[in-house]
Amino acid sequence: MASPLSGLTFGVLAPRVPRNAPRRGKRVPLSVWLRPRRPRHLLGVAISLLFAASMWFYVQGVLIPYQKADAVRFGKPRGNLSDLYPRWLGARELFLHGRDPYSQQVTREIQVGYYGRALDPGRPNDPKDQAGFAYPVYVVFLLAPFIHLDFALVRSAFTWVLAGLVLASTLLWLNALGWRFSRSAKLMFLLLTVGSFPAAQAIKLQQLTILVAALMAAAAAALSAGWLAVAGLLLAVSTIKPQLVAPLLIFLLLWVMGDWRKRWPLFLSFMLAVACLIIGGELLLPGWIPKFISALVAYREYAAGISILQAILTPLGGNIATGLLLGLLTLLGWTWRHEPAGSSRFGLMLSLSVAMTVLIIPVWSPYNQILLFPGVFFLLRNWRVITRFGTLPRLLYLMVAGLVIWPWIAALYLSALWFTRPPAGVQGSVALPVATSLLIPFGVMALLGIYALQRWAGRVTP
Repeated sequence: MASPLSGLTFGVLAPRVPRNAPRRGKRVPLSVWLRPRRPRHLLGVAISLLFAASMWFYVQGVLIPYQKADAVRFGKPRGNLSDLYPRWLGARELFLHGRDPYSQQVTREIQVGYYGRALDPGRPNDPKDQAGFAYPVYVVFLLAPFIHLDFALVRSAFTWVLAGLVLASTLLWLNALGWRFSRSAKLMFLLLTVGSFPAAQAIKLQQLTILVAALMAAAAAALSAGWLAVAGLLLAVSTIKPQLVAPLLIFLLLWVMGDWRKRWPLFLSFMLAVACLIIGGELLLPGWIPKFISALVAYREYAAGISILQAILTPLGGNIATGLLLGLLTLLGWTWRHEPAGSSRFGLMLSLSVAMTVLIIPVWSPYNQILLFPGVFFLLRNWRVITRFGTLPRLLYLMVAGLVIWPWIAALYLSALWFTRPPAGVQGSVALPVATSLLIPFGVMALLGIYALQRWAGRVTP
């Protein structure tokens, strides 16, 4: 399926044979082959590179200096601010010294590195996030090889690892959705995803959300390839952030029930791997599950954790909307439970369940929107079908496209402004690229929901 930007963005990085070139078996004039040839869609690649570069320049040259100046002005602490650090320090203390990573003593030591000093409740401008070890304890198994290294080295290496995972997950999602296209199109997708604000923020903060998203993408690609046991193992490891993978697991459980005789390896490998992780964690830190639950409850209290739905629709309205979305996911998952992996409906359910996560999890930071990538890819691939549903879906599609493109336009504007105005003048508009971040998940989910309901009603030809 072509995209709305097909004339600009999709094609091959190969010479085009002129339309008047002789067919196979006929003599080809030398002048035809000596005619200068140029790569197709070079302009699209150049625009994608410009967008990605401007976004990273905005993050590094505008946003971070603004945050540093704001921290100095209000006395806010700034340490390494690496989301990896609490997990790394907790793993080191547990393995090397047998200390409980959920304890208040370890939490204060984490704060010293993460914020630069321990938080003081008497200072009103101190962050509310205590930066505690609010992960399942078995995350330490992933970090065990690095606990003897200096964190500065780990942090530097992990930045490049995360960038590579963003690129890999992009290719894996496209593979899972069955989308095949040219090298130039792949290059544009890679540039735009790694150069998006959610990816840039997640990389700078060293968010493990990137690792979880990559594991989910790898599991989806493994399912499409028929490697069910491998997919189960990858999904088990992705439960280091269980809230991110829960909707996808709901759909896949229904999918396994659709053909148990063939799909049981997915369920069995997942359950065995999760059991091994839980038991391994219990052997390492007895009684870790109640401590983890307490850490989660504390996190929601001090971080004021609410979902995007609750922020927009009030807590009650958000809870009702969450229930309706999960009901829709269950209904469609049960209806299409017999669909084979790699089919159009299977790809739709993958995109829908992962995109739904962004709306219902109790944290609405922009970096979580890397989970919208498969949904955006699915909508790009099926743009022709969606725009045939009527005027309102067509207008909604154009609006969502504008919301998605806006952060790059704003970052490009601020980057250009940086060279012509004093930094103080630019920092006054620092929030422009994130102005649409709350609306993008709603728009993507609405379009996916419209498409899913049309497919469910039998109004869409595969």
